[in-house]
Amino acid sequence: MGERAESRHERQRAEPRGLHLVGQDVYADWEAVYRDNVGRIHRLMYAKVGNRPDAEDLTTEVFLTALKPLRVTASIGEVRSYLLATARTVLAEYWRRTLGREVTTLDEELGISTPEPTPENPAAPARAAAILAALPERYRRILELRFLGACSLREAADEMGVTVGNAKVLQHRALRQAATVAEGMLS
Repeated sequence: MGERAESRHERQRAEPRGLHLVGQDVYADWEAVYRDNVGRIHRLMYAKVGNRPDAEDLTTEVFLTALKPLRVTASIGEVRSYLLATARTVLAEYWRRTLGREVTTLDEELGISTPEPTPENPAAPARAAAILAALPERYRRILELRFLGACSLREAADEMGVTVGNAKVLQHRALRQAATVAEGMLS
């Protein structure tokens, strides 16, 4: 054996196997976990629910839920991942309680709100029918299913025999074309 191989071999014998020092990539205590992550979790919740009181309640619920099963000795990355997974679960439960149904995808299109009541316009149904009549069949069908038939995106997709993704694209394009048609009617 050469000198280099011998010194490496000696070092390996001197170092105990299976032991390692805990690096600085772990939190000191629960307070450190909270201080480092509360802002991030609160911003996420606020972005999803849109109001401060609910966001604060949900943030508290995330930390209370994570308190027992989460190990402080876990790495910072593991703690953040666990808190994010817990936040998703808490948010899904919030939407289930609030909307009466379980929401498992948290994309931006699920921002459901109640529209303000508008005064009745007697010409509105005729105008809507004229706009729909000016659209291609598939665009007209997706809009009728979604807005006149009150179908969910999944129900409309099933009815049309397309994927949910395709239904989203059709709806988006149909709305853009309907807006163009409506603008043409005004001029």
